[in-house]
Amino acid sequence: MALIEVAPVRIGVDIGGTFTDLQIYDARTGAIVGYKTPTTPQDPSIGLMTGIKEAAARYNFTLPDVGFLLHGTTIATNAILERKLPKAVLVTTAGFEDVLEIGRHVRREVYALSPQQPPTLIPRDCRIGVAERIRADGSVEVPLTPAALENLAAAIDRIDPVSVAVCLMNSYLNPQHEQDIAGYLAKTRPALKVSCASALSAEIREYERTSTTVLNAVLIPVIAGYLDKLTHRMETEGFRPRLLLVQSNGGVCAARTAALEPVRLLLSGPSGGSAACALLSKILGEDNLIGVDMGGTSFDVSVVRNGRVNVVMQGEVDRMPVRIPMVEIRAIGAGGGSLAKVQRGKRLTVGPESAGSYPGPACYGRGGVGATVTDANVTLGRIDGEKFLGGGMRLDSQAARGVIDAEVAKPLSLATEPAAEGLLAVVNANLGAAIRLSLFEKGVDPREFTMIAFGGAAGLHAVAVADETGIGRVVFPENASTLSAYGILHSDLIHDLVRSRVLDATPEKLGAITPLLECLVADARTRLDADAIPENDRHIELSADMHYKGQAFELTVPLRSLQLDEAALPVLIGDFHDLHRQYFSYSNPGSAVEIVSLRASAIGRLPKPAAKGAAARDSGQPIGKRKIWLSGGWRDVVVWNRDDVFPGVTIEGPAVIEEAYTSVLLVEGWSCRRDKSGHLVARRH
Repeated sequence: MALIEVAPVRIGVDIGGTFTDLQIYDARTGAIVGYKTPTTPQDPSIGLMTGIKEAAARYNFTLPDVGFLLHGTTIATNAILERKLPKAVLVTTAGFEDVLEIGRHVRREVYALSPQQPPTLIPRDCRIGVAERIRADGSVEVPLTPAALENLAAAIDRIDPVSVAVCLMNSYLNPQHEQDIAGYLAKTRPALKVSCASALSAEIREYERTSTTVLNAVLIPVIAGYLDKLTHRMETEGFRPRLLLVQSNGGVCAARTAALEPVRLLLSGPSGGSAACALLSKILGEDNLIGVDMGGTSFDVSVVRNGRVNVVMQGEVDRMPVRIPMVEIRAIGAGGGSLAKVQRGKRLTVGPESAGSYPGPACYGRGGVGATVTDANVTLGRIDGEKFLGGGMRLDSQAARGVIDAEVAKPLSLATEPAAEGLLAVVNANLGAAIRLSLFEKGVDPREFTMIAFGGAAGLHAVAVADETGIGRVVFPENASTLSAYGILHSDLIHDLVRSRVLDATPEKLGAITPLLECLVADARTRLDADAIPENDRHIELSADMHYKGQAFELTVPLRSLQLDEAALPVLIGDFHDLHRQYFSYSNPGSAVEIVSLRASAIGRLPKPAAKGAAARDSGQPIGKRKIWLSGGWRDVVVWNRDDVFPGVTIEGPAVIEEAYTSVLLVEGWSCRRDKSGHLVARRH
């Protein structure tokens, strides 16, 4: 059956640490609308279904009207960071049980006397070496015998794990032994969740491959358990859309794929924001954008350069390498719920700890006792406590003042307002540092970039952070507080496939390269067949990981077609030299080049929302004034409703522009206009 969207409503969901964001597209009206509801950490599916039902009542659709549910989540990342993981076993080639500890020789803290080692999720007594060995050319040196399989099963029984990670030496070249182990365990211990490196990350370098496989194995029970809860809750409500999960590469995958390969969900939520920035690059006609997503818990920075978001082939979570394609995002613990603390010597810090959604900041009135960024904004009048979440939640301004006074002002011997202002200055400096680091490491100047500010808290900080970094133009997109969900709403199905072979990039090696590419393309088509993607909506992209001979790192270079012949090979090598020069300011055209891995992205294009812009009301007048603390004193500041800012109206700072789920603060020296697409564009004079 072809993947055709019949039901008129599509929903993109981003479950964050504090709020669950929804973007709803209704093909009957062409409208795209946003909705927010508190996240329910004990079971995120509760908040998800609550938000969908509330949105259905508000926007006049029914649950059977929903055809696609595109779901981004931080559940996988949170499980790793919080160590809420099941017991697992690592099966590897005998003699290589310590690969996770050995790791790489790179030291992060170069001068530390006691450097901190990356975490090890599977302890030494839960790692089993099995008698087998594949040589570096893929041939068998030590066969895997039935006796070895029986001994392995007995060792696993003694440990009694929930899941098993299987990562044998050189399995990326010859996966037969891993497949034999997986088949044996499936037949004799069917309750075990087994993850094989050759099926997940068939790449060279055993440490990164082992780390990725271990992360996947420990996450399988976590994600499978959540998906079981979610599907049961959906069935109970009579809610039967096609469920697709957002991956770290910015695409989506079927729920069955996510259950087997949950490591691909580690950047599930934030990647939606990067996808949205790439869309806005086309809409705005801007090639260079810096996207900043500030929610309740974190601040995520993504860079759009020359109209594209960079995808890296290796990321990390909690200092553990993950060898899968991931959207390049820099995240720090700085959001509306970030907690402020006065350290010894009267040093004020903000984050990374967060108050979360429960109890949340003190102003939520749920018993929160720590001073947060949101409490500071409420104390200074920058958030209207009567209109928070579109009026769906009333904030307690007295509680906010009280906690700022007790936790920040008194320890610093300051009045309440200057203390709150200092708290915001600290967090803005942290945000600016994250932006500068993201751009400086690429050798580019922040002044050449336009900032896209989104997330529930970004509008109040964006202009100050732009001043901090020298950025002169800030765009506040429509539905800014749910923009990550907007990016998710426009996602495509993507499967990432890889084959590793270290080969010279010479015509003599084309005989070995061509079969690998043909295998990748065939595998890509099989994946798209399984997803029922129509032929016209299929797209396959090939690339090669390449380096100069002797280098220990690679650059991923796109192939310009699905074939690599004697005419295309010099073009690929030339593209590698150009990319190397772009990244490192030099290239060596006379040096030998190697191909380390070949990659394929199988893309299934999903129908795209054809949205109609919401018409603005033509009042063109502010709705009033409000006292706001700015630059050391209280000032009467004009307040606008975003719907009343129609194209042609210029707003001069200081001013506040309010919408349902976020607010924009313009300071003096900045002005703002609404463009024809509905986005607010602010410029520094």
